[in-house]
Amino acid sequence: MADETPVDPLPGDGPPQAVPPAAAPPTPSIGDMGTGMVHAGGDAIVSTDSSEKTFAMLAHLTSFSALIGVPLGNILGPLIIWLIKKDEFPLVDDQGKESLNFQISFTIYAIVSAILILVVVGIFMLVALGIFWLVVVIVASVRANEGKQYRYPMTIRFIS
Repeated sequence: MADETPVDPLPGDGPPQAVPPAAAPPTPSIGDMGTGMVHAGGDAIVSTDSSEKTFAMLAHLTSFSALIGVPLGNILGPLIIWLIKKDEFPLVDDQGKESLNFQISFTIYAIVSAILILVVVGIFMLVALGIFWLVVVIVASVRANEGKQYRYPMTIRFIS
């Protein structure tokens, strides 16, 4: 037999069949030992620590503080979570920056849309922007609660 793949002898029926090699699970790096962090290829961060996942989720959900009347609460909420927990949890550092970048970008888009109300198109832009904001913040919160990174679309990267 020219092929050197391992074989699994089956009793009875036909010739032996090749066994596919088992995939190795991601291995935590030395700096991540004990933190529950696993780097699953590239820069993707995946967390198994429930505290880290909770704070990463809060980095997104605190942007809803703008809905209860906190001036610029959509920026201040994620900023506070990020500043408090960025050194303790890598996922919170990543998702806090991502949330801040998106909320700053969203605020700029909302200001431009508000100015465009003068030519009527701004009304439609504000409605569409509000629905878009609500959906992506919820999606980001769910992904962070799963311990996974989320990248917002249409985000200007102010903080890297």
